[in-house]
Amino acid sequence: MNDDLRDHLARELAQQDARGLRRNLTGRGDGLADFTTNDVLGLARDPEVAAAIAAAALEHGAGTAASRLLGGDHALHRAAEGVCADWLQADAALLFPSGFQANLGLLQAFAEPGVLFVSDAANHASIVDGCRMARAARAHVVVSAHRDVAAVERALKHAAHAPRRFVVTESVFSMDGDRAPIEALLDVCERHDAHLVVDEAHAVGLLGPRGAGVVSELAERGLDVSRVAARLVTGGKALGQSGAFVVGDSTLRAWLIQRARSLMFTTAPPPALAAGLIEAIRRARTADAARSTVLRNARRLAAALALPEPDAAIVPFVVGSSERALELAQRAREAGLDVRAVRHPTVPRGTERLRLVVHAFNTDAEIDRLMARLRDEARHATRSASPSIGTARALAVVGTDTNVGKTVVSALLMRHARARGTARYFKPVQTGTDSDTRTVARLAGLAAVEWLAPLHELPLPASPHEAAAAAGVTLDPDALLDGIARARENARDAALVIELAGGLRVPYTLRFDQGELLERAALPLVLVARSGLGTLNHTQLTLEALRRRHLEPRALFLVGEPHPSNAATLRALAHVEHVYEVPQFLRLNTEALDAWLAQNDLEPVLSPRPNPSIR
Repeated sequence: MNDDLRDHLARELAQQDARGLRRNLTGRGDGLADFTTNDVLGLARDPEVAAAIAAAALEHGAGTAASRLLGGDHALHRAAEGVCADWLQADAALLFPSGFQANLGLLQAFAEPGVLFVSDAANHASIVDGCRMARAARAHVVVSAHRDVAAVERALKHAAHAPRRFVVTESVFSMDGDRAPIEALLDVCERHDAHLVVDEAHAVGLLGPRGAGVVSELAERGLDVSRVAARLVTGGKALGQSGAFVVGDSTLRAWLIQRARSLMFTTAPPPALAAGLIEAIRRARTADAARSTVLRNARRLAAALALPEPDAAIVPFVVGSSERALELAQRAREAGLDVRAVRHPTVPRGTERLRLVVHAFNTDAEIDRLMARLRDEARHATRSASPSIGTARALAVVGTDTNVGKTVVSALLMRHARARGTARYFKPVQTGTDSDTRTVARLAGLAAVEWLAPLHELPLPASPHEAAAAAGVTLDPDALLDGIARARENARDAALVIELAGGLRVPYTLRFDQGELLERAALPLVLVARSGLGTLNHTQLTLEALRRRHLEPRALFLVGEPHPSNAATLRALAHVEHVYEVPQFLRLNTEALDAWLAQNDLEPVLSPRPNPSIR
């Protein structure tokens, strides 16, 4: 490695250190009570599982030395697949080297031009990346709000023309530990001819008959689960191993062998791993006592910390900042407890936490010690998480380009919001001498306390990085993010409209653009575009770029002379729930805005409907 690259990487690492975001590779804490790993049934240390692995390694060797398509397939792989399929009462299963590879391969294999994937916003990174791969195959991906069945249904309705539709969810989510509304999703899939893909990583082993997961639980209750196209069962959670199975019917298995690149082009798992999985499944099927212990103690821990009752083994203890999470994790370790901090970007900014995992082997004394250590912090942790961060009260206004009407849309949103409560307007970076803040204040009739001063006012009417260079200043990404966080905190319970500069890829520095700002700030957003010529291409490209970052607009505003054909096409293709047309007002004043608002309801944009399925 040459010095330039080494220096660059060292600077990046130093910045990670300064933000409290640097990661390190760590094993289990020696001598510490384990409240961090996913080995909830203790099978990773089970002597019978270890003996099965050792015996298979001695008999069949250390590895396969090839992909399963080029000589690496083994009878033990197929035996493990049969055992897993029987456990989940399915026709077939296919073994992958890891859960990450299984999700990548499954979603990529389903992806074709025009196919729709609706993915829960809290889905695991492997699903996120699988959806990104699907987009490369010209599939459409819509990110639905967490556990929001109504949002899923709206996305399916808008994509009635798609050749196939898939809803993708975890059954128990890896960071929040909550359970997906699978029964309601099955109903929505049935009504809209869609298919359900369920990652059961954190459910299998703990929930359902014989620990076979949530889908098996619903099937045993008599529900029709035929809309479930595939389930994913990881070996690295309750089974205590590695590897993963995609479970479905024999046609799915055959299709994945043809299309799943993460299976086709990787070395097959060692036969010994397959032997360990067979024994771990045998042990998990009869582990009812261990399951009961895990679930009982997880609920006891949550109750002691005044947290919602967990659905499985994961108890999230949100503290609201990386620094606080790291501090509490270190203090827990000093008390003999292996507890880990989970920070942004793994979880949204402002929801940094301790991710507590309860195991069958945790003793009552260990759990009591953890409760005692954190009980005094529970009240402080609740205060530490900013009430405004991550809520629906902040909304960014971003455009497909400059001069598309963001300021008019911001004024409309502010006018609507302040008529129903308190509201604040904020433009972090103003370029040019024509102040958007003053324009919004005039059009929306804002008092001085209803707008926040920009962080930077740069005279040159150019992109932020050029305007900053002309003014002799540098726009620091962390300072911009901190300024937005302060604005959200200062706004308290008010609606906060944040108007950004230019289009999505406008740079603040040569290495930091507006898309990254939106992603790192975790801001809900609306997209503003021109109504006329060129909007189909520009809007679709901007939506594609947003969705690559897992950002989903709440609404699309088309500004300018009405163009019915463009509006109808975008309503069909954009997969955005709310599409508004804002005309070129003959007189741009408060009365004109009020007349438009009298005919158009912005309440669903500023205050999305809560989903009754969310507890």
